[in-house]
Formats: sequence, C-alpha cells, structure tokens
Amino acid sequence: MAAARVAILGAGSVGCFIGGCWQAAGVPVTFIGRQRFADDIARHGLTVSDYNGWQRRLDDADYRTDPAVLAGADIVAVCVKSGATADAAADIARHGRDGALVISFQNGISNVDVLHHALDRRFEVVRGMIPYNVAYLGEGRFHKGVAGDLYAEDRAETRALAGLIGDSPARLKLSGDMLGVAWGKLLVNLNNAVNALSGRTLLEQLRERDYRRVVAASQREGLAILKAAGITPAKVGAVGPNALPSLIDSPDWLFRNVFLKKWKIDARARSSMADDLAAGHRTEVDYINGELVALGERQGMSAPVNRKIVELIRAAEASAAPLSPADLRAAVLG
Repeated sequence: MAAARVAILGAGSVGCFIGGCWQAAGVPVTFIGRQRFADDIARHGLTVSDYNGWQRRLDDADYRTDPAVLAGADIVAVCVKSGATADAAADIARHGRDGALVISFQNGISNVDVLHHALDRRFEVVRGMIPYNVAYLGEGRFHKGVAGDLYAEDRAETRALAGLIGDSPARLKLSGDMLGVAWGKLLVNLNNAVNALSGRTLLEQLRERDYRRVVAASQREGLAILKAAGITPAKVGAVGPNALPSLIDSPDWLFRNVFLKKWKIDARARSSMADDLAAGHRTEVDYINGELVALGERQGMSAPVNRKIVELIRAAEASAAPLSPADLRAAVLG
C-alpha cells in the first residue's frame, strides 16, 4: 500500500522542519507557503537539524505557493499561525480532496473548532500538538532547538503515519486525550510571552527567577481556571501540570543546577512569540494567554495575571522595549 501523501499547509519554520524530517523518513511531502521560503529552498535546498547534532539536507523538497496542490494530499498538516486558521480552512475547502485527514499543529485550543466548523462535512479534522519552536537560520536551514515530540489524535491514519516517520526528530506520538494534551501544552506555552517580553534567549530568560515567577503565576492562575471549568490538563513532558509552577518558581540554585540542566534547550532557542515580535508580526498571545482569559470569563472568573501579560505583549507589538526581570515582575505581580 502506497504511503499517504502529506501537504504541509503554512510551511514556515515549524512546517518546514516537520515536513523535512518526514520526507527524510520516506514520507511523500509537499510544502505550501510563502514565496520567500520557496525561493530560498530552490536556491539552497532544505536542511533540517536539531540540538543533538542530527542533520539532513533535501535537494528535492517540493515547495509550492499555490494551495491548489492540496488536491493531491491524503493528509493536510495545518501549521499556519492561529490568526490565519480561517483562511487555511477556506483553502482546504476549495482545493482539498474529500475525506482527507486534516491535523492542526497549531498553538492554542480554539483553532480546531474553526477547522471543524468549516470542514467537518467533507474532511476528518483532528487535533495535534507541537511542543517545540524551530529557528530559521537562513539558506533553507531549519533548526529544532528544544526537546519534545509531536502529538496527534490516535486514529488509523495517524498510526500509519507515525509508523512511517519512525524514530525521527519529528516523530509522532498518539493520544486519546488530545484536548487534555493541548491544555497541558498551553500551560507550558505560557512561558512564550515572558520570553518575548524579556528580549532574551530561552536559556537566558529561564535563568532569571523574576521572569520565572511571572510564568509560574500565570500557570497557577490557569490551573485554577481549568479546575473551575472541569478541564484536566494532561502531562506534557517530564513534569505534570500541577507540579509545573512550583518547579518553575524554585530558587535559582535549584532550578539552574538541577532542572535546567535536564532540559535540552539550544543556546540559540527563543519562543515563537519572540520570533514574531522580532519580525514585526502580530503574535499569537490571544491563542495562549488569551485562551485562559476567555475561559475565565466564561466561568465568571478574572485572570489578572494573564490579562496583564496580553496587554504587555500588545505594547511590545507597538514597539515597547523589552522588560528586565524586576520590571516585568513589578508590572505583572506588583
């Protein structure tokens, strides 16, 4: 039986890394994205690498800018930014093959609802999760700087895809509780905004306890809101969600010498939100911290920590300067 044909819709840094690793494993992949990536990859090929030193170069990556090629895909991996989800759904509806599997590899919770609303009559829509950021190094090079595995809903199609991918840096794990996984990932992703506001690499930011105190406070607030809503976030990574804030908030000597040393974080790694700020793009904060603010409102609960972080990111999008550890702690926690 022929391998399923995969289209990466929104093939930016993350999409090129996933698709590049999958193609290196033998999966037929078509990339769909922006002209600047198409030109760069046509000139230099597509190279994927990770923090362990693994690297593969592909000279035959099929990178397109026209979504009409979705017609040939059995599986569509949606990797667009959250604000472009409705447009991606429209492209899939216009060009996709009836019955194709659509996997959302996007930040936040509500993107899958948008895809379901637009596509459920003709496509199978499932939730996925990507736990890491990917840095674009130029000349067609895409680098995974932190540890973690992709997740997707456990289905016959995703089991077959996971088998083809095998033990790759973009390996695919399966879960029967993807909503719990997504909320667990969102709690981890609350660090993204703090990293962006710091103006520092992930390692530099995480070494500062005042930055971590803000992250921990946003996570504790999120856990309280999720509990009120009857939602149980799943464990994502080595630490369960209820223990995560205490770990993040631990003293510097403990965090740096024990916890941080166990995490595989490349010295160049930054959050995707930091990358968006650096590029002058609107961030996905509404789909991360903002998801908890909205859920809190539905539960009749305030979310002052996450609401303030959203406000600070909006100011940063309008060119506000990065904040020092003490200044961010004062701005958010008083």
